[in-house]
Amino acid sequence: MKKFLSLFLVAMMFVGVMAHHAFAEDTSLADIQAKGTLILGLDDTFPPMGFRDEDTNEIVGYDIDLAAEVAARLGVELVCQPIDWAAKEMELANKNIDCIWNGMSITDERLESMAMSLPYMNNQIVMVVKDGNGYASIADLAGKDIGVQSGSFAEEVLETYEDYADFFASVNVLPYDEYLTALMDLQQGGVDGVLIDLVVAEYRIAGLNDDSLIVIDSLEDDLYGIGFRKADVALRDRVNELLVEMENDGTIAEISTKWFGKNISIIGAAE
Repeated sequence: MKKFLSLFLVAMMFVGVMAHHAFAEDTSLADIQAKGTLILGLDDTFPPMGFRDEDTNEIVGYDIDLAAEVAARLGVELVCQPIDWAAKEMELANKNIDCIWNGMSITDERLESMAMSLPYMNNQIVMVVKDGNGYASIADLAGKDIGVQSGSFAEEVLETYEDYADFFASVNVLPYDEYLTALMDLQQGGVDGVLIDLVVAEYRIAGLNDDSLIVIDSLEDDLYGIGFRKADVALRDRVNELLVEMENDGTIAEISTKWFGKNISIIGAAE
């Protein structure tokens, strides 16, 4: 939790301090409004944040509803662009997308490489196992096969956080393109556990209708934010302003209740 409190403070510092830097050529907000679209990059297999509706194949989700409202208030059209999540930074840098908005974790590395928005949700990274296999904590999975999504924060936690170095050295990590496949593999015994975002785990387990898949341990808190190109501070700051506006007028609470049954927004929580 200390790490993410630090990240939150750094993010807020960026909001306040970076806005005062001399970005004389920052036309990012004007450029978006001039072209009339905001192109959002996402992994379209990440429910309930952003995913394809099984009946219509349309991209829907909590983040999509938030972004659509922000786009409307910017006076532009929202365009959802599925991308390879492991290549998201490259897609943004190459200007194939205008932002990454899809349950993306705020990390030190992303604060260095992107203009990150304020945190808008606190998720957790958790371990999911099959009930009855004798696993009660992450320590019980030492020496086992663990599934993660390639390019995810869960993968980063496992591979780079000092607190889990010994555990990481003891397990066989299997990367997946998306979490549903990992959970289905867990059902069949292909892996012993899946390290995953709690919001995704809850949604996918409910969809699989499998009570044998259970959460046994929480590793890290996980603040979600929106990533913009480093120089696009004007666009980032305007999106931040609109998110605060939407929090204050009840729009975010309405969208959150639609997807989660309650308001889980943390916008303004630290003010």
